[in-house]
Amino acid sequence: MFRQSVQSLVTTWLTGLLALLPLVLTLALLAWLLSLLNTLVGPSTVIGQLLGALGQPFASNPALAYLVGTLVLLGSLYPLGLAVQLGLRRPLGWLLDMTLRRAPLIGSLYSLADRFVGLLDRSKNADIAAMSPVWCVFGGDGAAVLALQPNPDTVEIDGRPYCAILVPTAPIPVGGGLIYVPVEWLRPADMGVEGLTSIYLSMGLTPPQQASRQAKEPVVSEDDQIS
Repeated sequence: MFRQSVQSLVTTWLTGLLALLPLVLTLALLAWLLSLLNTLVGPSTVIGQLLGALGQPFASNPALAYLVGTLVLLGSLYPLGLAVQLGLRRPLGWLLDMTLRRAPLIGSLYSLADRFVGLLDRSKNADIAAMSPVWCVFGGDGAAVLALQPNPDTVEIDGRPYCAILVPTAPIPVGGGLIYVPVEWLRPADMGVEGLTSIYLSMGLTPPQQASRQAKEPVVSEDDQIS
């Protein structure tokens, strides 16, 4: 009887711990990020001193000068974004490819950072979002692969219609091998690109049925939430 009571108390305590753990981990991660930012660009760092020097003409207090310099730097991002929207993206990408990407160590780090930022930049993923997830059943009744179909256009090879599919090998951002397969091998996949990405990110732990249900859930916009 005593053992069952202790087990019940421990089970209840663990339930409360698991309920609070996501919040604790989120706060811990936020604190770590703030500490990391302070270490990298804080007032005592080289970048922080440059920001302070940038704000020095507008404020004499070192802390206030650092804040003003940070605001000036953030404000300068708007004209840069405007220039990129007006057509600077291609020459800027070419310049980075010719300089940073060719450096032995810096090039690898920049490529990794660029892949991560590509996940956040929806404009880069617009073409991927327009693709259709499909099942490719090899041989018509063999192994099935979850892939993306760029477009329904067919290519005739030896008198047989083929269609292009992209089999993902890296979900962030989506990349993979382009394969032309017979049209009769393809089956529509009842999910969106987000569902396909979640399956590849979970390495198969997320079943296709769950990804399909998630893709069907209505997306509530901020305007709808406010209203």
